[in-house]
Amino acid sequence: MDHAFRRIDLNLFRVLAAIDTHGGISAAARALHLTQPAVTHALNRLRTLFDDPLFVRQGNRVVATDRTRGVMADVQLHLKGLHAAVRQQSSFDPATLEMTFAVGFRDVLESIAFPALMRRLAGQAPGVRIVSRRVATAELERELVAGSLDMVVDRRQRVSARIGSEHLLDESLVVAMRAQHPLARAPLRRADYLGARHVAVSSLGEPVALDVLLNQDGRDRDVGLICQHYFAACQIAADTDLLLTLPASYAASLTPLLPLAVRPLPLALKPIPILAYWHASRQSEQAHAWLRGQVMEAIRDAPAFRTAPPRRRRAAAAVA
Repeated sequence: MDHAFRRIDLNLFRVLAAIDTHGGISAAARALHLTQPAVTHALNRLRTLFDDPLFVRQGNRVVATDRTRGVMADVQLHLKGLHAAVRQQSSFDPATLEMTFAVGFRDVLESIAFPALMRRLAGQAPGVRIVSRRVATAELERELVAGSLDMVVDRRQRVSARIGSEHLLDESLVVAMRAQHPLARAPLRRADYLGARHVAVSSLGEPVALDVLLNQDGRDRDVGLICQHYFAACQIAADTDLLLTLPASYAASLTPLLPLAVRPLPLALKPIPILAYWHASRQSEQAHAWLRGQVMEAIRDAPAFRTAPPRRRRAAAAVA
């Protein structure tokens, strides 16, 4: 074994990951329940080990150097593996879990799945903490491999064999408008839909998938506003003449709260496959498998998905 490796204190890598996650020495110290001088001492040892400053200050935060970014994915992945090895028990008991489970969710799923999920965990695993983050489509696999996310729920994506997945359900799109909207008086026609003004949602500034699809077919919509979140867009649709196209499940969960009329989308589109994704190396890890199952069951059992109107399958590309 290399002499330098024998001298490495693996606890140093917990400090490295904590500083990177929390953006500062003080915040990392609080997260690790250590003193600030102890974290500073560990960082200095790491700087000597790597012969690199590792972090540089930017305003009130510290930012990782290229060297740190180059090793952080491996550090996080191996720390996850060590934690899993410690937690492995021949007799698994969710009530004994003390862990944070990070999931990549769109805001639509947060409001639909989280109430039921947190009720489940309160009774079965009160020591589990859930952190929800939005993840860009292009970053899904990288985040799972790096260990910064334990699970992602999103529409069907192209991933490698490193990523495990399971189909959860098929989601349809509907159109929401204010209850007194002139178009709410009759079935919504395609010409009226395309001729109306719209509010759309793009949380990370990505192109709106429906508009990309329409443009490929030589059609377009008049989008007057792009919001970051569906709840804000629903409030705007309830108070203006803008139409909002959104997942049927979310529309079903909001119609009791806002004066909205909901109509079928007058375009021939397939329902959207929604899948759960995770790193394949964690497939059999007991705690991960159990929590993964809890999230998937909470989504499948959500009333909004059971009451959302079904849509006929047609030969067109799926969007979300």
